[in-house]
Amino acid sequence: MERHPSLANADDSLVVLIDPQEKLMRAMDRRDEITRNMRLLLRFSSIYAVPVVLTEHYPQGLGTTVEEIREVLPEYRPIVKRIFSCFGVEEFGRELATRGRKRLLVAGIETHICVAQTVLDALHRGFQVQVLSDAVSSRRHGDHATALERMAREGAVITTTEAAMYEVAARADDESFRRLLELVK
Repeated sequence: MERHPSLANADDSLVVLIDPQEKLMRAMDRRDEITRNMRLLLRFSSIYAVPVVLTEHYPQGLGTTVEEIREVLPEYRPIVKRIFSCFGVEEFGRELATRGRKRLLVAGIETHICVAQTVLDALHRGFQVQVLSDAVSSRRHGDHATALERMAREGAVITTTEAAMYEVAARADDESFRRLLELVK
C-alpha cells in the first residue's frame, strides 16, 4: 500500500533530542510530561530502529543530560554545542548526513530557542520536520506556544509523541507493534 508522502516511517526518520540537561530541565514548564514523552520516544526508537541524535548545550554550565533520559538512550554520545541551532555545529550536520534520513522527529528544550532555531534551519536545508509538541518545552508557556505557531507557519508539522509513534509504526500486525502497545499502556 502506498502511503501519503508526509507520513513518517522507520526508514526515513531520525529522532533529534535537543539539550535535555540538568539545569535546563529543572526550569521547564510541564517537566514531568516532557520527560515522560522523551523517554517514551527513545524506547520507541529502539523498537523501530529509528536513530537518535542527542545534543547538549554548554554542559560545563548547564549540566549533562538528565539521568531519566540517559538511562533509556541507545547510546550516550552527545554532540556538544554553544550555538543555539544544532546546525551551527559541523558534527551535527555530519551525523545527519551519515544517517541519510530526511525526516526529523524533534524533541527537547527550549522550544523557542534551540528547538525553533534548529527546526527552521532544518526546513531551510530541505528536511521534513515533525515537532513533538508534548516532548518540547520552554520555561514559560507563552514562549512555547508562540514558537510552535512560528514553526508550523514555516512548514514544520506539529504533532504529538504518540501520534508520531503510531505514524511510524503504520501497522498493528507485527511484534514491534505489540512492543509499542506495552509502552503506551
